[in-house]
Amino acid sequence: MNDISARKSSGWTLFLPKLVTVFREGYSLANLRQDAISGMTVAVVALPLSMALAIASGATPDKGLITAIIAGFFISALGGSRFQIGGPTGAFVVVVFNVIAQYGYDGLIIATLMAGIMLIIAGLARFGTWIKYIPEPVVTGFTSGIAVIIFTSQIKDLFGLKMAEMPAEFIAKIEALWQARATLDPVNLAIALGALAIIIIARRTAPKLPSFLIAVALASLVVAIGNLPIDTIGSRFGGISAEIGLPTLPVITTARIMELMPSAFTIAFLAGIESLLSAMVADGMTGRRHRSNCELVAQGVANLASGLFGGLPATGAIARTATNIRSGAKSPVSGMLHAVFLLVFMLLLAPLANYIPLAALAAVLMVVAWNMSEIDRFARLLRGPLGDRLVLVLTFGLTVMVDLTVAIQAGVVLAAILFMHRMSESVIIAQTPANGANTALPNRGTANGTLIRQDQPDALSDNPIARDGIPDNLEIYRLSGPLFFGVANRLTDVIDSVAGYPRDFILCMDDVPMIDASGASRIEHFISTCNRHGTRLFLVGLRPQPQKVLAGMCILDQSALQVETDIASALHKIRPAA
Repeated sequence: MNDISARKSSGWTLFLPKLVTVFREGYSLANLRQDAISGMTVAVVALPLSMALAIASGATPDKGLITAIIAGFFISALGGSRFQIGGPTGAFVVVVFNVIAQYGYDGLIIATLMAGIMLIIAGLARFGTWIKYIPEPVVTGFTSGIAVIIFTSQIKDLFGLKMAEMPAEFIAKIEALWQARATLDPVNLAIALGALAIIIIARRTAPKLPSFLIAVALASLVVAIGNLPIDTIGSRFGGISAEIGLPTLPVITTARIMELMPSAFTIAFLAGIESLLSAMVADGMTGRRHRSNCELVAQGVANLASGLFGGLPATGAIARTATNIRSGAKSPVSGMLHAVFLLVFMLLLAPLANYIPLAALAAVLMVVAWNMSEIDRFARLLRGPLGDRLVLVLTFGLTVMVDLTVAIQAGVVLAAILFMHRMSESVIIAQTPANGANTALPNRGTANGTLIRQDQPDALSDNPIARDGIPDNLEIYRLSGPLFFGVANRLTDVIDSVAGYPRDFILCMDDVPMIDASGASRIEHFISTCNRHGTRLFLVGLRPQPQKVLAGMCILDQSALQVETDIASALHKIRPAA
């Protein structure tokens, strides 16, 4: 059976969970032991974080644990990534808080169930690849905006301010916090700052330790021993239930579905975006490839299950997934065990949660917000082209001041308009010199002649491409056409299609008339990948606009990169084979 017929006959395997693939490859007792260790490590990290995110979302802390247990198990068991860890995340805080405030918790359950159905449909329709086309300034803009909202929402508990109600609107919230400044509680603030200091010091001196859990546990111990009069989970929520109820459905009507449709779409969109971003991060850390559409289906099933058990919306968590990988996870079993360990913690340690001070959880969320803000990435995008800066600032501003759904819609529409404008400017009519023939390079793409690769069965993922006479220590690719957000991921597919990592890599870009911030970021990622594997990269034939953008974003300054005017100059400098 040839490659193309194998792809067609094996299309259903694109929805086969990675768990099945792992078991088919062979799963040993040693793998189970390592997965148990990594699962326990992630559970320790997720325990305080799940409760803190639930409280910030306007729900009770046990809802966060239920979400991490139920959704986390299904995301790992059915997902298209070997290492994905699922649960509640900071991206949902704003949406969940607003839905609960407007439609009640039953409304959130219905929106979560609807979002789960949307994600399943999107996965079966193979929309997983399409989500990659969301421009980076849009993603960074709303992520940074969410971070600002989470940060400001925790000021009340951080300082122990006494407020009757926290307004949802950003400006009104800031005004209310300022008016309540006289109610600051020094004891509460001391506990919060102490927890924050423990997290920062632990992360700098011993990054492998569970800094969140250590800070929350020590703060709880101080509050319990000192009998300090500050808000705790027990005093505000009456403690945590040590059981998970049976699946239930709220009353669902046509009118209810229609009014919750925008919120459900936002939840589905965020779940899809963050889960695939997390899976891509896992791929970059491990060299594996995830199945994007299988991942969307798993996210849909997980959100349906979470909603039925009264949990919150869930998605892949980038930080917890990275922790899972660093802890030595071997398979999705690690994520499933993480959910089991959380269930054990919930059943055995629920009474102790009564002593957890909300000030310590506020400190945890402050750190989460800082990590979400991606200040370095935000600053780098501000050095990009003017249009990308406008998209970034508009999305960020609308997220903070108006609404996340409006921000995403406006950002994507503006990015599309800018793209069309750039395409019109990139059309140049010029006379071709008689002796200006262009020597074609070998086609080094996939089986269909393109550089982008879709999801494919594992058996086909590592097939090497033909060498076409190119020396073993060298790879040559030519990019043609504008490198914008819609095709920026092709650079990742380029390095994935190479059998091994060459000593030298020539990337010819004389046919690239335009590049935007997303394309520049993929170039930077490509350079880092080459540097990590000891490959020297040559960028050849940069046109003025791409060179200006790359130089403005300080990407051309990297030591692993050499810029040459033509292929002959690059070939002259390649290293001979050992």
